[in-house]
Amino acid sequence: MLSKTVKIGDREVTFKSSAAIPRMYRIKFGRDIFRDLTKLEKSYKDRGDGEKQNLEIDDLEIFENVAYIMALHADPTIPKTIDEWLDQFEMFSIYEILPEILELWGSNLFTDVKARKN
Repeated sequence: MLSKTVKIGDREVTFKSSAAIPRMYRIKFGRDIFRDLTKLEKSYKDRGDGEKQNLEIDDLEIFENVAYIMALHADPTIPKTIDEWLDQFEMFSIYEILPEILELWGSNLFTDVKARKN
């Protein structure tokens, strides 16, 4: 289980990643987080010329869902709907927060794989 605190506007938000996240995500959104994060990460990667691809609406929704689930996992007192949670923030750049979430997810996967090999 790993966590990371990220500043979003004037708020500090803690995100937590653990083996419970795929189940929480599936129950809340009826989707597979592994598939969604693979798509999101692919959309985010460099095109080769140093520019980031523009994320599609689906990618933005995946980002919001993943961020919400990881924040809820870290702090069960946050609003119970994603709309209420997002409404707490001013506008922010997804490109500042997304790498943090992808890094946290990747670190959790690396930790799980490493542990199984022992």
